[in-house]
Amino acid sequence: MSALIVEIWSDVVCPWCWIGLTRFEKALERFAHHAQVETKHHSYRLMPGQPPLPVAEMVRRKMGGGPAEAARMFAHVEATAAADGLTYHLADSVTGDTLDAHRLIKLGSSEGLGIAMLKRLYRAYLTEQMSVFDHDILLHLAAETGLDPARAQKVLNGDEFHAEIEADQRALNALGGNGVPFFLIGGKYAISGAQPVAAFAQALDRAWAERPLQPLIVAEGPVCGLDGCP
Repeated sequence: MSALIVEIWSDVVCPWCWIGLTRFEKALERFAHHAQVETKHHSYRLMPGQPPLPVAEMVRRKMGGGPAEAARMFAHVEATAAADGLTYHLADSVTGDTLDAHRLIKLGSSEGLGIAMLKRLYRAYLTEQMSVFDHDILLHLAAETGLDPARAQKVLNGDEFHAEIEADQRALNALGGNGVPFFLIGGKYAISGAQPVAAFAQALDRAWAERPLQPLIVAEGPVCGLDGCP
């Protein structure tokens, strides 16, 4: 029997994306046919062309909030992450264009390590407060994940995978997605945002049963969009 394909759009600097992936993986663990599920990652850059800048400054620019608003947002997301078993440290985080990080995820995907590379970048950025814009750090993380350092260096020095990354962004826009995380299960059932485990479980069950082909938005939850994160 053919695999059930789950496509995931996300960005490395999106705090809701790791929460969403964690909840999806919990649902997948409980899914009776989990061994026949294939997960594919697609890139989504929240801030294309943006040089690194403090998240607090991004909040001020895009959402009109000051330090108090940024602190409130950080506390809310950190508490939500903790409830899902994740440790976030957001106060001094820096955001920006994650093109190079996505290049390494694409390289990882070509070697069966895409999700592993993605999760290592999440932990580096959201927990360990490491820069995902610094090439030396990115190369270190790639090597930790099992990628060849010389191959990773070549990718970072060129424009390999750039076209694929831009195509991923266009594909989500064509689906009507306006933020990440975004999950498409079996090409039929869409979940926008970091939804509860039960929502992912329901979508997996429905997709496996090959219900009607019309798209279904199971639910919508917190997402990071081009205008920032709630």
